[in-house]
This record gives sequence, structure tokens and C-alpha cells, in this order.
Amino acid sequence: MWHKRICLVALIVGASAVLASGCSQSPYFVAEDEPWRKEAEMACLRSGAVSQSPFLVETRQSLGGPSVCGALHPLQMAAAADGAVELKPAAILQCAMVPAVERWMREAVIPAAHHYFGMGVKEAKVLSSYSCRPRNGVAGDKLSEHGHANAIDIGRFTLVDGRTVSVKSGWKGSAQERGFLRDIHKAACRYFTTVLGPDANAFHRDHFHLDLARHGRRGDGRYCK
Repeated sequence: MWHKRICLVALIVGASAVLASGCSQSPYFVAEDEPWRKEAEMACLRSGAVSQSPFLVETRQSLGGPSVCGALHPLQMAAAADGAVELKPAAILQCAMVPAVERWMREAVIPAAHHYFGMGVKEAKVLSSYSCRPRNGVAGDKLSEHGHANAIDIGRFTLVDGRTVSVKSGWKGSAQERGFLRDIHKAACRYFTTVLGPDANAFHRDHFHLDLARHGRRGDGRYCK
């Protein structure tokens, strides 16, 4: 289990570096100055793309990381697809992630479940959402998108009849499980800019990682694996 509190942070701003240190037991990360994050989050909030509901509330919970972590107005998302798919536990996400998760669940996950299993999905197991840590928990790596509340990890889906389909066992499981998981993994690339699964690396052998990071020089690339 990775510590939520990072004790050693390397913050890179342009060509200068500021190093803040505390206890050395937690993994440290490198964080860049990225003004686009604030601009993108504010644009999403102003757009009306999200609105509070019984399943989505602005959280007053402290995100608990150094100042480079977190979001301006973090949201707690307890369910997607108009409440049809419960997120357990509720995910802490920045604004733009909410409609992305919503659309993926409603337009891809639920239809795929009906296609392969003849029923919908009632729950998605959230392994991680906001977490102030380096990528994959590897000390010295770049700050994870989880540290910006810009990512979600899903490890398991529960069907309406109570059956479960886990990424870990289902990726190479029955034909139905394989078809379902591969279809929704591929579809996720329409809604997120980063999609990682069991074939990406050992760190993702048991879940799908979905985020809205910016890739490429122009920031409009996608990475799906």
C-alpha cells in the first residue's frame, strides 16, 4: 500500500528545481509546472459539463498531498450512467474526468455487458482515483495523473445478477469475459487519452487505468495499450 502523504517532492519549474524534504520512507516524485491543468479544469467547470446530483457532489475532503497534488474543485462521483452503475468506493476526480467516466459506462460498458452477458452492470470496483504518488508508486518517477485527480483505476465489474468480471482473471478468462473486457478497453480510448490494461505492463495486470493526460507536443495525442 502506498502512502498518501509524500515526504520528498522534487518540483521542477522551468529550468529551476525546488526540493522539499521530510521523512524519507515515502516515495518521492517529480512534478512539472503545468498551467494547462488549471485552465482545463476551470473551463470544464464553467462549461456546465457537470452538475451536482445525488451521485456527484463537490467534496470538502482535504486531498492531503503537497500543493502540487490535488484539484481546484475535486468532485466525489458515487455512480455513473445516471446512477445505474455504482462506483465503489466513490471516486475523487477533477471535473473533466466525470463526463468521461459517465459516457464510457453508459455508451460502452453497459451495452457490452448486455451483448456478452444479457444484462447490465450494477457496480464498478474502484481501485484508485485521487492519490498523491509517483507513477506506479515508483520512487523518483513523474507525479501520477492520480495525483491530479485526473485518473481512475477499475478492477472489477459486478453484473445485475451479482456475477463479477474481474480484469485480473477475466482478461484471459472465458470467451464472454475476454470479449467484454477487450471491447470496453478498446472503447475507452474514445473517452480517455490514456488507457492501460493487463497487456500494458505488470503494474496494470489487475485493472484498467484511465486518465486525461496530455500526450505529444501539441497535447492532443492518445496512448492506449
